[in-house]
Amino acid sequence: MTTARRPEWIYDGSDIPDPMGYGERAVEFIRRLKHPKSRLEGKAFDLPPFWERIVRRIYGPVDDRGNRLVKTVFILMPRGGRKTTMGAALSLLHTFGYERTEGGLALAAAAAEDQATIAYDEAAAIVKATPWLAKAAKLTESQFSLEHRKSGSEFRAIPAKGEIQLGKTPTFVLADELIAWPSRALWKALRTGLVKTPGSLLISITQSGRGQNNLAFEIYEYAKKVQSGAIDDPGFLPVIFETDEKADWRDEKLWHIANPGLALGFPDLPGLRQLAREAAERPAERDDFRQYNLNVWLDYSLSPFVEMSVYDEGSAPIDLEALKGRPCWIAVDMGLTTDLTAVVAAWRDDDDEDGYIVQAWFFCPGDNIQGRADRDKVPYPRWRDEGYIIATEGNVSDYRAVEAHIRGLCERFDVQEIVFDPAYAQAVMAPLTEDGLPTATMRQGWITMGPAIKELERAIIARKFRHGGNPVLRWCFENVATETDKAGNRSFHKGKSRDRIDGAVAAAMAIARASTGASNRSIYDSPERSEGFLFI
Repeated sequence: MTTARRPEWIYDGSDIPDPMGYGERAVEFIRRLKHPKSRLEGKAFDLPPFWERIVRRIYGPVDDRGNRLVKTVFILMPRGGRKTTMGAALSLLHTFGYERTEGGLALAAAAAEDQATIAYDEAAAIVKATPWLAKAAKLTESQFSLEHRKSGSEFRAIPAKGEIQLGKTPTFVLADELIAWPSRALWKALRTGLVKTPGSLLISITQSGRGQNNLAFEIYEYAKKVQSGAIDDPGFLPVIFETDEKADWRDEKLWHIANPGLALGFPDLPGLRQLAREAAERPAERDDFRQYNLNVWLDYSLSPFVEMSVYDEGSAPIDLEALKGRPCWIAVDMGLTTDLTAVVAAWRDDDDEDGYIVQAWFFCPGDNIQGRADRDKVPYPRWRDEGYIIATEGNVSDYRAVEAHIRGLCERFDVQEIVFDPAYAQAVMAPLTEDGLPTATMRQGWITMGPAIKELERAIIARKFRHGGNPVLRWCFENVATETDKAGNRSFHKGKSRDRIDGAVAAAMAIARASTGASNRSIYDSPERSEGFLFI
């Protein structure tokens, strides 16, 4: 049964250990604050019960030496859950409250300056509305800085895209909306800085994102494993409110589970209902509603080729040694001189009628591979280290390395055909052809790619497509957006796709040739083919 999920300890009334009173004093500090938009008497800070439980759970439990147990917190909560307000309050707790240290530094880190400004403005507004706090604070708005005059403890908001000039070692970090962070650079600097100080704390507060090859998903996956008990990490606190991908997004019961403040009036229930009415008729709005309001973690493409959960069913390991001697078809999608090149081999699956096995290899220039990772927001260096990407020497594609790899595949396997998209293919294809290897071109127009995509889609949906779980290939499939012409032919649309789809294109080409070659039937024999000649 598909549902929404929330941390039950927030609602079950269970005891939260607080032997040193750290949780109680954190709650006491926040309740002494005021907020200019508060509807409570005297503009008192509104601390909702679920947020109070979260605060107590962060600060209450201690180890046998009396030190706070929690070092890292990951909070996944939909839009409208007062994440920014609570993040500001916790930052002030570490700057002016009981958690401050002499000369300490509390940071609110966001994806860009405008988001960092929001975090700072919220904290500054609370300070200005709280008379006793305003007297103790020095505001430097041009630098997004708040300072406790007496102790020198400082709160600062910084953008993830900015220069990393921390100055001091942070004692507290609020990582705001991690799904929007463009790279790991600031994250790495903050994490390595925090461990220098005893009692430091990192809190990440975000909503669900898209795709799996990014920093936010990496931490989200870890948080889920800690939450499920698969990983024992008492220093890591996961607080996850989310909805299953296949849940009925129109079910208001799920809305209340995923949105802890909904029963208290935030977000606005009539407003959610209006968004849902619009989402029922507009697919793009539906994806936004599911992601931002129900915390469904989505894949990248707004018009996905296939459900990635179905694609993932083909992730079992592939034994390449067992494929020696069996007919093999290779497809190559050549990248520009600075881009990815994909080589995909396909075999018919003898163990599964009408099934396919594919193995993918990817090539990219090795120089500045971290820069490429930052540009595409995927872990190229890790993929290289794990063997999924072959990084060639220099800062442009090494076509000789691609050629040598293909020759090696021809020596290992019974290669029937090597097909290239004619664009950029000559440098690799020509020497292979001269040596008598079975090369051919396959243009990526709808005439050839339409049937190829149809066969690839059929295999994936039928769970007859084994790919070994290659993460680069998965990323390519995840990025695919399709378009359909008036005749119903589908094609991969590179312009509309979120990012690189080279591996998916090569896989479709290889599957098409394996399908035609294995059947020993010419495409001219197809009853669906129009009259006339066909060039591939």
